[in-house]
Amino acid sequence: MTSPKITLDQWAALQQVVETGSYANAAERLHKSQSTLSYAIQQVERLSGVQVFTLQGRRAMLTQAGEVLYRQGKKLVEEARRVEQLAGDLAHGWESQIVLAVEIVFPTWLLLQCLAQFAKERPQTRIELIESVLGGTDEALLESRVDFAIGPSIPQGFLGDRLMQVRYVAAAHPDHPLHRQGRALTADDLQRHRHLVVRETAARRSSKLSISADERWTVSNKATAIRAACMGLGFAWFPEENIRDELRSGLLKVLPLQEGAVRYGNLYLIFADPEAVRPGARRLAAIIQGAVKQFCPAHASVEAESADRSL
Repeated sequence: MTSPKITLDQWAALQQVVETGSYANAAERLHKSQSTLSYAIQQVERLSGVQVFTLQGRRAMLTQAGEVLYRQGKKLVEEARRVEQLAGDLAHGWESQIVLAVEIVFPTWLLLQCLAQFAKERPQTRIELIESVLGGTDEALLESRVDFAIGPSIPQGFLGDRLMQVRYVAAAHPDHPLHRQGRALTADDLQRHRHLVVRETAARRSSKLSISADERWTVSNKATAIRAACMGLGFAWFPEENIRDELRSGLLKVLPLQEGAVRYGNLYLIFADPEAVRPGARRLAAIIQGAVKQFCPAHASVEAESADRSL
C-alpha cells in the first residue's frame, strides 16, 4: 500500500483558502506565509492532476473538480483531528465506550437530551444503553455489565445517590370504559379491565403486581404499553413524565381512582465501581444529574416513598 501523495497540511491549506476567501486570510489563520500556501495548492493540483482554481476576473474560483476535492479533503482533515482527539482522550484515561443501564421509568426525552449533549462533547465515545426494568437494573450492576446504572433501588454491596422522584399515575384513553363510570374507581373496577404491564428484564423476575386483573397484557417495551393505552386497549400506571405529551394532547387521561391514583418512587444513580469510574462515565453521569435538576426540579428535590413500579 502506497502512502498518500498529498499531505494533511496541503489539504488543510486548500480548506482554509476556500473558507476564508483568500490566501492572505488563510495565511493569517494558519500562521503561514502566502507563498507557503500558494505552493501547497500547487502541490495539490500537481499531485492530483486536477485544476482546483480558475481565475474569474481578479478572483480565484473553485472549479467543479476543485469543489469535489475541497469537500473530500475537508473530511480527511476533520477525521485526522478526531483521531488525534481520541488518542489524547485515551491517553488521559477517557474510555472509548460507556455502557449504562437505565430503568425505563426515567424520562426518555430527558435521557436522549443528555446523550446528545455528551455526544457533542465526545463524539467518538460509543454509548451502549440497556433499557432495564426493575430487577434487570440490579442484575446489570451485579454482573458488572455496566459502568453505571439508574434504577429504583441500590443493590446490596453498592452505593448510590438519589437522582429523582418518579410520580406514577393510573391512566387510560378518555373513551376507555373505566372513564365512563361517572364515579371514583375502586380496585374491583380495575380488576375487570385489561392491565398493561412491562416485563421485568431480569432473568429471575421478582416483582409482584398490586392489581390482579382478569386480563393482562405483558409487553417488553414501555412505548408499546403507552401505544396500547392510547388505542384504548387497557390501563396502566405510567410515570407521569413519560406520558406528558399524551396527557396534554388528550390521548390519555388520568383515572379517577378512589385510592392509589398517584404513587411515588425514587430513582438512584449507581456506579458499578465508584473507585474506578472513568472520565467519560463520570461526565455523562454529571450531565444527567444536572439535567434532572434543570428540567425536573420538583422531582429532583422532593423526597419520596418507595412505590410499586409496574406499568
